[in-house]
Amino acid sequence: MSDSDQEHSSQPVLPSGFADWLQHGREDMRKGERTRAELVTAGANFLAREPLERLTVAAICKSAGVAHGTFYLYFPDKNALANEVLGAFVDYVQGRMRAAAHLPGDAARNTTAAYLQLFEDNAGLMKCLVVGVDAFPEARGAFQRLNREWAETVVRATRRREGPDRPQDDLMRRAYALGGMVDQYLSALFITGDPWVRALSEDREAVLEMLTDLWKRGMAP
Repeated sequence: MSDSDQEHSSQPVLPSGFADWLQHGREDMRKGERTRAELVTAGANFLAREPLERLTVAAICKSAGVAHGTFYLYFPDKNALANEVLGAFVDYVQGRMRAAAHLPGDAARNTTAAYLQLFEDNAGLMKCLVVGVDAFPEARGAFQRLNREWAETVVRATRRREGPDRPQDDLMRRAYALGGMVDQYLSALFITGDPWVRALSEDREAVLEMLTDLWKRGMAP
């Protein structure tokens, strides 16, 4: 094995949760559908360990085990693939958080715990959404959709709990602001590796309780 191969094999790969989700139902797919799924999974694996700007068609084809020309049967360019990968990742995150909201116990704590774990397990993909938004419209659009849909979910839950009297715009502003604070904290912890934030976050249960408390207090009347 060459030094470059050793370096590549030691790099982190996509956690099984999202990879399995992408490949769900693969045995029932037609050949073309399987090839497309392999390309998307290869793109997700790449973005789990490399920034968006390093994404290349050649790297994706090598990882998926397909000819270079095959890529263009499914995607017009690498940005289209990135758009599909990040859109799928947003769907995955939303699905996991909705599932967490229906678990027994405190819904706010359960969804916050799910997001904390998703952010940690998929830091590379979250970096594409949070950090890559300025240069790539694909990342920007996916991140904005994640924020919008989650803010709407939080507001609906608040209205079910408290009734419809509070203004919609006020609740949406609060949800957006709180989501931004959570993303900033988790980005410092899992993406940029701020040493002071890491030192303050060694007790993961304390971090979870703090973030849950922020959501509850911030959405309270």
